[in-house]
Amino acid sequence: MAAGRLSFTNITALAPMVRVGTLPMRLLALDYGADVVYCEELIDIKMAQCQRVENDVLQTVDFVAPDDRVMFRTCEREKDRVVFQMGTADPERALTVARLVEKDVAAVDVNMGCPKEYSTKGGMGAALLSDPDMIEAILRKLVSGVSIPVTCKIRVLPSLEETLNLVQRIEKTGIAAVAVHGRFKEERPRHPVHCDYIRAVAQAVSIPVIANGGSLDLVKTNGDIDEFRKATGTSSVMLARAAMWNASVFACEGPLPVERVMEEYLKYAIRYDNHAFNTKYCLCQMLRDKVESPLGKQVQAAQTNAEISEAYGLQEFYRQTQNQLQARRDALQSGSQPVRREYPPQITPKMFLLEWSRREKLEQPQYETVQRSQDRSFQSTVTVGDKKYRSSLWEKSKKFAEQAAAIVCLRVLGIPEGRIGEEDSGLVCKRKREGKANGTTEEERSKKRHVAEIQQETSKIPATQSAQTSS
Repeated sequence: MAAGRLSFTNITALAPMVRVGTLPMRLLALDYGADVVYCEELIDIKMAQCQRVENDVLQTVDFVAPDDRVMFRTCEREKDRVVFQMGTADPERALTVARLVEKDVAAVDVNMGCPKEYSTKGGMGAALLSDPDMIEAILRKLVSGVSIPVTCKIRVLPSLEETLNLVQRIEKTGIAAVAVHGRFKEERPRHPVHCDYIRAVAQAVSIPVIANGGSLDLVKTNGDIDEFRKATGTSSVMLARAAMWNASVFACEGPLPVERVMEEYLKYAIRYDNHAFNTKYCLCQMLRDKVESPLGKQVQAAQTNAEISEAYGLQEFYRQTQNQLQARRDALQSGSQPVRREYPPQITPKMFLLEWSRREKLEQPQYETVQRSQDRSFQSTVTVGDKKYRSSLWEKSKKFAEQAAAIVCLRVLGIPEGRIGEEDSGLVCKRKREGKANGTTEEERSKKRHVAEIQQETSKIPATQSAQTSS
């Protein structure tokens, strides 16, 4: 593999687990020694609708759905070791999602092993195992379409011959590795894992094979990981439930008390504003048979991360973290306070950009604006001539955000933005530039008030805007 690309040889990984593999658990696994962490399976249709948002308060990158839900959150700490797993049965849609996330993750993985209905409906997950043509089409599209490694995760098929034929066909698509859950589609965690099938797969292909499925009876401590690796003949191992129950299974010094692990997990959940119901779910998985204990009942009754913090005696940590996040919000707001620019009241950067687009016979600029839930700030992206432009800063209103995007676009293109003192570009006609000096009707007075508001808005565009463009 090329230098800098994620390697899947001789690794121990956190397996993709629905509702478990969110950012706090992934960071916890890395702390304890995991080499690679997989996110939970995310469905391509939902991800394709997401907007990539840089969250300056949490210092994360969020992929936000139209209903403001954060579908996937990641951060710089895990950037070179997190694998994005998607559920898909469509090559084009898979590529759309992979390209959306490829700059923020180390690799993309296609789920071909989950037997649950939410995954198999629509031909995804384990349903793909009966459609090798579609498997090949998806993997080839991804391998040729993104710059990061592509992997997939499968289950073994009813016969060894079928299983080997499939993985050899998968290998030819050019993927970087294949993870093999050593159970049949109809089998569940209570069934023993078929180590012999995984071993045969490892011998049949030259790409790294990642063994999965040993949490039932083979992997209980860190020392068992190497035994599972030897039993399956693979170079790498992937842990699901063993890591879910106690993520310190990745630690060489041995498992830590689960109470300590839960506290460390909760600190990450607070730090990264994890959804409270997801936090509860993961903590209850760690509590296991103690879920009906006084602590477990208190966790189950909690409705917010603040209430969960009380159950673990972390009220002060929660308070300090909230204060730190609020201070960061305040600093970001003060950092975007206006540096006054003198624009005539009759014109705006958006007007200049519109007139330039008309002159160049381009489609009218299109503005797309998102609002982040953390501080309700806005960021706008303007599309001009099939390219996108946006400011790196977040603004207090949608109007400010659109003007900021227009200014970034004008500066990148080297077009005047309409400030007083600029040489007349001829983009805006003299009548619009000078306006009517003596308007007396209510309509004219209303228009004057409107352009005065726009002048105030555009005066708030910071001097240190940064441009972000993409084809």
